[in-house]
Amino acid sequence: MSSPLPAHLTLDELAQRLAPLPDVEVHGLDSGWYIVRLHQDNAVSLLTDQSGEAQRFTGTQWIGRALAPLGFTHGTLTWADAADEMIGSDVPSVSAQQRLAYGVRVAFNQTSL
Repeated sequence: MSSPLPAHLTLDELAQRLAPLPDVEVHGLDSGWYIVRLHQDNAVSLLTDQSGEAQRFTGTQWIGRALAPLGFTHGTLTWADAADEMIGSDVPSVSAQQRLAYGVRVAFNQTSL
């Protein structure tokens, strides 16, 4: 069994982890950027670059190209509405479990990589 997820992981560190693989959240940001969050046993880890910054991707195909060789087959696409962060909004934040439950599945098709 693998150790608990740290708050941040690089792609190289992710490749060294033991099974089971964490769930992948592909989170869409403004301006066409995507980040990856990994979920396992109520822990959430952000995929980062070598300098510790969030690893940003310009499309889900690039995420698939990075993760499919590690054995990942799919992720869940989520996004935040700009209104979610408006000051004074009385709408509660969405939990990680809710984001994954209601997101859109994205396949990492290895045959097209």
